[in-house]
Amino acid sequence: MSSSSASSSVWGVALVSVASMLWGTTGTAQSLGAQGLSPFWVGAAQLAVASTFFALVLWVTRRSAPTGQPLLPRPSLLGMPARWFWLASAGTAGYSISFYAGVKLAGVGVGTAVAIGSAPIWAGLIQAVLLRQPLSLLWWLGTGVSVAGGVAMVLSKGGGTGALSLPGLLLCLLAGLSYASYALVNKRLVSKVPTRLVNLYVFSGAAVLAAPVALLLAGVPRFTASSLMVVVYLGLVVSGLAYVLFSNGLRHISGPTGVTLTLIEPVAAFLLAVWIVGEHQPLASWLGLLAVLAGLMVVIGAEVRGARRKLALV
Repeated sequence: MSSSSASSSVWGVALVSVASMLWGTTGTAQSLGAQGLSPFWVGAAQLAVASTFFALVLWVTRRSAPTGQPLLPRPSLLGMPARWFWLASAGTAGYSISFYAGVKLAGVGVGTAVAIGSAPIWAGLIQAVLLRQPLSLLWWLGTGVSVAGGVAMVLSKGGGTGALSLPGLLLCLLAGLSYASYALVNKRLVSKVPTRLVNLYVFSGAAVLAAPVALLLAGVPRFTASSLMVVVYLGLVVSGLAYVLFSNGLRHISGPTGVTLTLIEPVAAFLLAVWIVGEHQPLASWLGLLAVLAGLMVVIGAEVRGARRKLALV
């Protein structure tokens, strides 16, 4: 039993890790062809493409299902109130909009560090304070080391604007909170509802919420062939495939651990910058990389130990 639980946790860690690696390709993809498109519309269009992808996945998988079952059952028929789906959608849309706006004001380096670094802390605090499910000291230790390493990796590249922007920092903190909220709500959804339905409802709702905001902030979008290709890639792979992996991974691990594992994203982006773009990274970035990996190993160990302890109490 204990071995089975550990294997399940490791499988969940593996799925979320691969999803985070796919997310790490976002910056490289945008730099290759989406410069002419507002980042607000990159995020909104990405959500729309992802929603279409999840609709196609559901249609293909349900073709072999028994006849008489509705293709899109109401959330109330799935055993979860509709508000939980909208909360997850708001978290997804909120992250896309507030992250891009925050980075624009605070700078790429500072903004990314604050958004990505704060998400695991938000997740741990929400679970401990609001959900009354405190995490182990070992988890906090590993998360702290990984967050510090991720911040060091991002900030060592520069990218600040000189003077810190308080509105930009607040927006990036909101981005981290939005993502953490999405992950914790999504954890609850996928525990009771098939992931293909959860992803379709959540991303469709996110696209509906994000499009008017993008229109208000950036006006009517102007797509070029290259920007359209980037948006399609981001929607199909970075959102579509990655969130299939992430949602299924959350079935086997805790929400806060899933959020902490997304720190693999800057690691993947770092390696892509070195191997593909040919960037030369400073020593601080390499030390930060080692810190992220060391901290994640501690978090993974805490997750496996927690799973074994739960089974021992059953």
